[in-house]
Amino acid sequence: MSRLTDIPIRIEGPALAGGPHQTRAPAPCDDPAPPQELDFVVSSSGVSAILTELARMLDQLAAKGIPAAIDLRSLPLSPHDRTELERALGNGEVEASVNAEGVSTLRETRISGVWWVEHRDAHGELIAELLEVARVPEILASASDEIAAAAQALRERPGLSSRPC
Repeated sequence: MSRLTDIPIRIEGPALAGGPHQTRAPAPCDDPAPPQELDFVVSSSGVSAILTELARMLDQLAAKGIPAAIDLRSLPLSPHDRTELERALGNGEVEASVNAEGVSTLRETRISGVWWVEHRDAHGELIAELLEVARVPEILASASDEIAAAAQALRERPGLSSRPC
């Protein structure tokens, strides 16, 4: 297989209740989120499959707080598929970079909870490209041990009280 459209897709669960080609209305929500403005038409079945998986992952994040990711480098994205995916997801309001053994760039998409993440090595080579589904990508969160070390370092500065509050 060399393209996403060559990957067979099987949908399991309640969606099959009306038959494999029949669409069904979405279940009503008790507390629907405000609709996001999505002004694109997906022409690639591979991109459609990715967006469907992202929707499932977002449901899991919203309901259970479970983050997830799609490794884009593991998928046979054609240049057309990639352009269509980028257009479908669009740009959000937040972009961040992390400098740690190479540069990682995290870009929020216009889909709340979906982040386009690129990790590069010290030579600038792309080593990972992900669509992360999370409230905030984990790489941006400070580790507890680093926070504790920072507190200790502040206390050890001349002129500061050495006792914690």
